[in-house]
Amino acid sequence: MSFENFAEEIQVLGRDLVDKVRDLIHEGNVQRIVVKDDHGNTFVEIPVTVAAVGVILAPLLAAIGAISALVAKFTIIVVRSEPIPPESDRRASDAQHESPNPSCSQD
Repeated sequence: MSFENFAEEIQVLGRDLVDKVRDLIHEGNVQRIVVKDDHGNTFVEIPVTVAAVGVILAPLLAAIGAISALVAKFTIIVVRSEPIPPESDRRASDAQHESPNPSCSQD
């Protein structure tokens, strides 16, 4: 089974940054977290597979807490992975979503 990566951006305030990053780390499908300020400067980039180890998690969250005191608004870019269905499943799914339009008949 192969996986497809996609990214989403989340806007958070500085006081909510640590809690949001902690929640994202505990999700199963997050691969990387990038914390940026509202000017686009990257503060920290976290490969979640490394951060999932408890020994690394505590100091990492402490550093993020210190960073959050410096800036009011942050953008968190979350890179997630989702499994790509096999080709036969994808074609069957696409066929179900397509329906003929009965109002457009050809004579």
